[in-house]
Amino acid sequence: MMAKRIIYTDPSSGKAVVVTPSPRFTCEQLIADAKLNPVPDGVSHQIIEDTAIPTDRQFRDAWEVDGVTVKEDVTKSKTIAHEKRRKDRYKEFKPHDNTISLSIPGADATAAENARAAIRTKYTTMQTNIDNATDIAGIKTALGG
Repeated sequence: MMAKRIIYTDPSSGKAVVVTPSPRFTCEQLIADAKLNPVPDGVSHQIIEDTAIPTDRQFRDAWEVDGVTVKEDVTKSKTIAHEKRRKDRYKEFKPHDNTISLSIPGADATAAENARAAIRTKYTTMQTNIDNATDIAGIKTALGG
């Protein structure tokens, strides 16, 4: 027997909400009980099998309710991927930025600038690959995973 979930679109954020009932209640019991019902008043919901929900949560904030399934929106996933790319790039730049900006004695500024150039190239290529991706798998490949 497959587990069921309640799905709906959050009216304020537009994101998919997936409700997993506790073992004490079924989805149907939650919906039927006014005190337990997790769905906001007036919001349409579906009860679906958990197999209709992506198992990979990397782009969880890009999930959308699509009828009786939850899918990953490619455009929103690209935005999430670019945010990750920027954070990773910042982390790689940081030690080289310190060498350049602080003129650390004994540190090779030329080597730091060469490393920064390589990092810029790496993340520019990644940005292009994310932008050119046509599906979630392509975005994950662009991120290196």
